[in-house]
Order: sequence, then C-alpha cells, then structure tokens
Amino acid sequence: MKTLIIYGTQYGSTTSYAERLAKKTGIEAVDYKDAKKINDYNKIIYLGALYAGGVTGLKKTVSKMSSNQDLIIATVGLADPTDSDNIKNIRNSIKNQIPPKFYDESKIFHLRGAIDYRRLGIKHKVMMSMLHSKVSKMPKSELNAEAKAMLETYGQKVDFIDFDALEQIINKLQ
Repeated sequence: MKTLIIYGTQYGSTTSYAERLAKKTGIEAVDYKDAKKINDYNKIIYLGALYAGGVTGLKKTVSKMSSNQDLIIATVGLADPTDSDNIKNIRNSIKNQIPPKFYDESKIFHLRGAIDYRRLGIKHKVMMSMLHSKVSKMPKSELNAEAKAMLETYGQKVDFIDFDALEQIINKLQ
C-alpha cells in the first residue's frame, strides 16, 4: 500500500512530528502546499496544526483526494489531547472542514505541540492577546482545561511535543 505523510504547520511543531514519523516509518513527508499527485497514494497520513478553529491545510488536501483513499488525521495543538471537551471541539472543527465520508472513515489522533509567543506573527499575537483578555475575565468556575492552560502559559515558551505519541499512528499502519 502506497502511503504519503502530508502536513500543515504554522510554527514548526507539526513539521517536527511529520519528520519524525517519516524517519520512523520510511514514508515520505511533504508540506501540504507542495503535495502533488495525491491520488497516486492509497493512504494519506495528514498532520495538521490547530489554528483559529481549523486544521491547517486539511480542507485543501482532502479536496484533492478521491473517495477510495484512506485518511489518517493527526492534529497538533496546545490543547490537552486527553481532555474530552478538547477532543470534542477539535473533532467538530474537523467535521466542518472535510466531507462526511472522510470524517466517518478516518482514524483521528491528537498530538500536543509547542508555542513561543515571541515567535508568533502579528496576527496570531493579536488573536492570542484578545483570547487571553477574554479568558482572564471569566470566572474560574467556567474555565475549561484549555482556557486554564492558556492562562498558565500565556506569553511563555512551552513545549509539549511528545514523539512517543506517534506510536499510536504507527500501530494503525501495521
């Protein structure tokens, strides 16, 4: 079965995961902007950064796929992938980006990324500042795990990358 790793990144965490997965599996990894002839592959492993309510490059990639291809999706973000509310929100976002056939038949995984607020582009700095301002005014009793984590880490450099988490994807390939 011919497989390709495609990834969409903003600041590099997803690239790190994609490159490590490629090294561990021997499968080629390409940025979604450079992915050509996607239909030549039976299976696509898509790793995408979570930004502004979506998965970077996922919609564009899936639009190039045919219905007989298999899709594995791995999101990369700061949200705790063990928190059920986070998973629900992420999966709803994915559901809004891709056709039901792909959503229903895809294996979906969630990986934690990293952030360095000093490296954010101006648009993302403003967006995070506005979100932080909104969340910091909420009563503590209304904060979910994602909001609490954002308040704890805002303005810092944090790294939650866990390459061992790739084993769950590798196991699905075997």
